[in-house]
Amino acid sequence: QPQLVESGGGLVQPGGSLMLSCRASGFPFLSATMSWYRQAPGKGRELVASINNAADKSTYASSVKGRFTISRDNAKDTAYLQMTSLKSEDTAAYYCKAIQTGAFEYWGQGTQVTVSS
Repeated sequence: QPQLVESGGGLVQPGGSLMLSCRASGFPFLSATMSWYRQAPGKGRELVASINNAADKSTYASSVKGRFTISRDNAKDTAYLQMTSLKSEDTAAYYCKAIQTGAFEYWGQGTQVTVSS
C-alpha cells in the first residue's frame, strides 16, 4: 500500500528550527515530485516547497524562501523540510505529497508545527 508518513513536528519558539521528514513506501519514490503543504486553522492548504525527482530543482513559497529548505534522499525514500527562523505565522499542519503526473498522487497524514513562546 502506498504510504507517506510525516514526522518531526512539534512546539518551537519563534526564531527556532525544526526538520520535518516524510518517509515513503509502496510506490516508486524516485519517480515522484515531492512537495510540502501546510494548512493553518481556518485557512486553505498552501504549497510550501517542491523538489523534483532528481533533486536538482526546488521551488518555494515567497513566505518561506530563504528560511526553509526542501531536500530528499532517494536512497532512503525520504523527503525533508528544514525550517529555520520560524515565525508564529508558520504554525500549521504540514503535509507531504508525492506526485507523478498521470500516474499517482499520495498524501501523508500531516504533522503539526506550532510556533509559540
